[in-house]
Amino acid sequence: MQMTSLIVLGVGRSFSGRKARQLFTEVRLAQGILGPAIFLMLAVSISCSGRASGSRVEPQASTRPVAVRVSTVEAREIRRNVEAVGSLYAYEEVTVSSEVEGRADEVLIDVGDRVGKGQALVRILPTELQLTLQQQQAALDMARAKLGLRDGVEELKDASQAAEVKSAAAQLNDADQKFQRATALLRQGVLPRQSYDEAEARYKSARAAYDLAVQGVENLRAQMAQYKASLELAKKKLNDSTIRAPFGGDIKERDVTKGQYLKVQTPVCIIVQIDPLRIRLKVPEKMAAWVKMGQPVTIQVEAYPDRAFTGKITRLNPSVDQQSRTFDVEAVVENPQGLLKPGFFVKATIPSTRVDKGLFASQEAVQYSYGIYKVLLVDGGTIKEKEVKVGERSGSEIEITEGISEGDVLALPDRGRELKEGTPIEVAR
Repeated sequence: MQMTSLIVLGVGRSFSGRKARQLFTEVRLAQGILGPAIFLMLAVSISCSGRASGSRVEPQASTRPVAVRVSTVEAREIRRNVEAVGSLYAYEEVTVSSEVEGRADEVLIDVGDRVGKGQALVRILPTELQLTLQQQQAALDMARAKLGLRDGVEELKDASQAAEVKSAAAQLNDADQKFQRATALLRQGVLPRQSYDEAEARYKSARAAYDLAVQGVENLRAQMAQYKASLELAKKKLNDSTIRAPFGGDIKERDVTKGQYLKVQTPVCIIVQIDPLRIRLKVPEKMAAWVKMGQPVTIQVEAYPDRAFTGKITRLNPSVDQQSRTFDVEAVVENPQGLLKPGFFVKATIPSTRVDKGLFASQEAVQYSYGIYKVLLVDGGTIKEKEVKVGERSGSEIEITEGISEGDVLALPDRGRELKEGTPIEVAR
């Protein structure tokens, strides 16, 4: 009965922390007798008592000034740099294609291989091309034989030296002599007119045969030139059955397999030249006067964040993109070790001759949050947050282009406590 009264008393009122703990200890002994429901009511009451007791001892916030470090905004001269972004491109890139038809007999390269200029890449089965070459050679030999050309003689310079023309010339000479005698006898009246007409007809026929022989020789000479060209073309096609690299580089893609039938202009691989590399940058139009041909450029890539690579500007686009208000700048960077790869995103710095005066403060004093730069301006004995715009970075300092003035004092953030606007401060010694 005494224990029951104790429980009812605990449910109906709140106790201090010490009394509550003592009551809770005694009630636990009666848990098995009175049941879990009453025990739960007592626990809730004790918990509420503990929270009520704790809420009465919260300390009040301190209003003592916070000691902070400060940085003074200073004005000094700075040599402007052009900051730009872009990408790396292969110095040369070509898609190598087949120049003849045929079946791929050998594929000698694969992706990633380094090849030299003139190195064999793919060999096409040359059987048909060899037969075509033999046909053209036979046609040329036949034309040479008709012209009577001996070994070592490449061309007939005078058509009258051809055997066919010589034979026609002899017949023409004989017919001409007989016609001349018939003409003389006809004048003397001793030759019938019929015999004269026959001699004249034979002469004209011999003249026509001679002209036809000369024309045939000229045609053969022209055909010989055609046969020679066809022979050279057949040799070229046979040579083209071995596809070779047009320049030294690396295999980017391989598009052919052994046994594949290739037609003319079928791509077989892509070769890229990666030493040197091209850098293509987008530069704002307002900096057009800052960039000149031959200027050095320093780039950084994400693959090597602690390393800088140096190149030289080689080309400037004469026009500006009207939408982005930028113009293209191309530079060349050496890549003997192959560390840089085409397609890398680059951040580039181009030093210029322009010198301006700017305001600088410690980078530690500038905070960045949600796309906004801000500083903690010391205003009397308190802090005032102020939004600023920043420019270039120089060592441990950063240029502030808008929002503060020369001589302003900025509070440096304290890692141990949060500094907000209106916080009373004192400059730490």
